[in-house]
Amino acid sequence: MRHSPSPPAAFPQASGKRSLNGLGVLVTRPEHQAGPLCRLIEHHGGAAIRCPTLVIREPSDWAPALVVFDRLASYDLAIFTSLNAAERALPPIQARGGIPPSLEIAAIGKSTAQKLAGSGIADCLQPETDFTSEGLLALPRLQNVAGQAIVIIQGEGGRALLADKLTERGARVDHAAVYRRDRPIADTATLLDRWTRGEIGAVVITSVESLLNLFDMLGKAGQDYLRDTPLIAISARIRQIAAEHGCRRILVAREASDDAIAVVLLGLTANSPPVQIGNAT
Repeated sequence: MRHSPSPPAAFPQASGKRSLNGLGVLVTRPEHQAGPLCRLIEHHGGAAIRCPTLVIREPSDWAPALVVFDRLASYDLAIFTSLNAAERALPPIQARGGIPPSLEIAAIGKSTAQKLAGSGIADCLQPETDFTSEGLLALPRLQNVAGQAIVIIQGEGGRALLADKLTERGARVDHAAVYRRDRPIADTATLLDRWTRGEIGAVVITSVESLLNLFDMLGKAGQDYLRDTPLIAISARIRQIAAEHGCRRILVAREASDDAIAVVLLGLTANSPPVQIGNAT
């Protein structure tokens, strides 16, 4: 059964009066998506340190995706793999008359489903708890897809798992790439200085690409700091890649939401004294 997504809570209600006690939290989300989590961290007495490790850009070529959008009515199911996919795909889809009434929609992640709901697509297939490709593939609806036409709306170079598994199950799978990810050019000297002074007490990682880019951006000295800093991941896959790269203190949020991330951060400081740090950037 599909459910319309619930509106997000302003702040995690379960946290009560707990505080982050000045904890410096490195937020690696793209700049245009980092604001809500940063405000949540500051609301709970932490210092949000913005360090985007991904830049979301236009796809190399819009033409293939637009061809797909021109014939959306020929598909049985469209899967939006991320918030970025929804944000980038919806305008050209709406310019072509919107989502066809016969097209079923699926989303990976609550934020993706919420974006779709805000555009009038409330009846959206999504996992109940495991907001990953694996969670979506486990749904009963996707067990018997033989002969169905499915389009996956994603970024360039996205994971092949969905397409591979659905193809194995007999579906005809097409792709619509509506954005690409780039690693930003950044001077990390200031960031390393803050780590040296003990001002970074946790790092939030919300994608494998963000993690790998951060390793590349930091260089050897920064990588050593990262490996010893509590790292909050949002999936078992990120945890696995982080462990393979030598990270020693990995915590996994129960889901990808800001609230779930905040709960893990608050757990870090539950029995810790306040931390005195400089101004966040």
